[in-house]
Order: sequence, then structure tokens, then C-alpha cells
Amino acid sequence: MNLQTAYSCPRAAEVTFPGTVATAPTYFYGRRTHCEHEEFTVQTSSGPVDVIDNVGLAPPVRVAPGDAVVIRGEMVHDRGRPPVVHWTHRDPRGTHEDGFIRVGGKTYA
Repeated sequence: MNLQTAYSCPRAAEVTFPGTVATAPTYFYGRRTHCEHEEFTVQTSSGPVDVIDNVGLAPPVRVAPGDAVVIRGEMVHDRGRPPVVHWTHRDPRGTHEDGFIRVGGKTYA
């Protein structure tokens, strides 16, 4: 699904889109996954998107505000907040479409 449609659609959707990193990454421990995650905001043509990456499955992404990125993952909505894109890594079980984060010519998956 294209980003503009996914941004305004209430259901989850697989998306691939370019953007610019707006915030430095922060790290937290996932309650359901029991793995460390990183989170940062990306400004897109449709608005801001919070990107959450499981660094237990993929290496941390070295991003800084102003970096150009391409993101592939699953967009979900949390009422009152910008959309979240997760599943930005490979799926070790092979049951979910793989995602990635591309920055500076390097792809993290």
C-alpha cells in the first residue's frame, strides 16, 4: 500500500517509503518481545511516522536527525499519536514479510 493511503487508513499495512530522520533514537525493552528496541521519528511526505526496530533481531541503526532513510515495515495506528512502523527487520520464523531500514547506502534488516 502506498504511504499516503496507509497513513490515512485505520488498518495495518505493509509500506515502503523515504523520509528524513527527525529525532535521535531512544531505546526501550519490549514487554511482549522481551528484546531491546530502538525508536525514532521520521518525517515523510504524509507526516511524521514513529519507527520501532527490534535490535534483538537486527543491529541498531546508526541514524541522526537529518539523515535520509528508506523504511520498509508494517504501519499500525495508535489513536492520538503518529502512525508506528514496526517489523523493520527480518522475521526469523518466516511468517511475516521482512522489512528493512536503509541509510547511507547500508541496509539493516
